[in-house]
Amino acid sequence: MSAKVLVVNSGSSSIKYQLLDMPEGVPVAGGAVERIGEPDGRVTHHGPGGTEERDEPVADHAAGMRAMLHSFAAAGPDLSTVELTAVGHRVVHGGERFTRPTLVTDEVCEVISDLSALAPLHNPANLRGIQVAREVFPDVPHVAVFDTAFHATLPPHAYTYAVPKEWRTEHGVRRYGFHGTSHAYVSRRAAALLDSEPAGVNVIVLHLGNGASVSAVRGGVCVDTSMGLTPLEGLVMGTRSGDIDPAIVFHLRRTAGLDVDQLDDALNKHSGLLGLTGVNDMRELLKLVDGGDPDAELAFEVYCYRIRKYVGAYTAALGHVDAIVFTAGVGEHNPLVRATALKGLGDLGIRLDADRNDRNEPIVSAPGSPIAVLVVPTNEELEIAESVLGVVGGG
Repeated sequence: MSAKVLVVNSGSSSIKYQLLDMPEGVPVAGGAVERIGEPDGRVTHHGPGGTEERDEPVADHAAGMRAMLHSFAAAGPDLSTVELTAVGHRVVHGGERFTRPTLVTDEVCEVISDLSALAPLHNPANLRGIQVAREVFPDVPHVAVFDTAFHATLPPHAYTYAVPKEWRTEHGVRRYGFHGTSHAYVSRRAAALLDSEPAGVNVIVLHLGNGASVSAVRGGVCVDTSMGLTPLEGLVMGTRSGDIDPAIVFHLRRTAGLDVDQLDDALNKHSGLLGLTGVNDMRELLKLVDGGDPDAELAFEVYCYRIRKYVGAYTAALGHVDAIVFTAGVGEHNPLVRATALKGLGDLGIRLDADRNDRNEPIVSAPGSPIAVLVVPTNEELEIAESVLGVVGGG
């Protein structure tokens, strides 16, 4: 039985969406409403009737949802004629309260709002998208799917920070992890490529995009991940610093007079590759590397070295590894990053095949490599849609 699921990812200034025909997971239509709240809004929709692109001011998320509906009506399929099974919403932070996909109620919305202290840049925007969508589709079940949920299985020794108990018990300070929908989907697809069930393999998943994270997955269960209380910790990212000495914050407060908001802004929006080179896109960075830019050369080495360190650490954490899996924009499309990040790890059993790697094949490890190296395109929308059906049934 076919089921139509609309997946909505509401950000602070955008609404990205995709309509899927389940359970096959066939994309029917999708697009984005961007630059919400700015005079130069942009609407893009890809549907069975073609692609519609238009520039128009989008005042707020309610106007963004109306723009989305207009695009569906213009380029198909008209949502007023589609019997939606459910609407799935990406929510970044579920804290300790939400550890699985959850049917949205007024109480759930209140808790998502309360959790905004843990994700002030994301949860309010996610919640606004849910609220508007519930008004537009009042008779359809809505399901929240949380980025943190896949990492809820971390054992206490992996999620606990060595900080005062009051911080942990009263302020929720612990490791939560993010990109969970991607890590969940990719770890299962990796098991399929290895002709195994997820319960039968241990994998290290490297989600490398503008945001980047790594997870250690033992038998389908996440046991460690690089992002922490917030998405700032871990790998070097496009604009985020990743791991630093926390005393840097105190040092800059004393020596540069930076306040909390300035430090937060600098570490989240002006660090990472951007802070090292002035560009946050790996493609632009590699152009600078090709031109002999010494800052870009250093940034590339720092980026890949951090990945290599985490691969080594999670190999130790898992004890036995069946596959290293690359995904997301950089992970799926950049052979040089993969080769450099795994350079020198032959003694761990990680051996690349240069030709396969250059062709971005699904399996890029050398024949006979004790640990497989895989390239698996992520599909967070499909993962959300499947999670939604797990809650509401259908399909």
